[in-house]
Amino acid sequence: MIASSLLKNLQYQKDKPAISVLLETGSTKEIRIAMRGGHTMKEHQTPFPIVVEIFEGAVDFGVKGKLYPLKKGDIVALEASVPHDLNAKEDSIVRLTLSKSDTVQRVKKVVE
Repeated sequence: MIASSLLKNLQYQKDKPAISVLLETGSTKEIRIAMRGGHTMKEHQTPFPIVVEIFEGAVDFGVKGKLYPLKKGDIVALEASVPHDLNAKEDSIVRLTLSKSDTVQRVKKVVE
């Protein structure tokens, strides 16, 4: 068994989203993205499908230029190569499920 917490050691950064690996399984990487209200993740694409869960807060989730307001408890899945972006409307905790083949460094580059 592997265990982690979305709330343990939670730290927000002042100027950009804080990205941390919660755990890795045989097929996925579970990532926490802590975003202050106003933080953004510029438009990007992933090489593999992803799942995004809004654990806390609210974000505008842009997909191919269309905005989808997501709030606590909402979950969306995207196929690979779909352009998307995030804009935190308030302090938010986002859980991102990546393929084991994807890299956390790629996600961190989106907020640089």
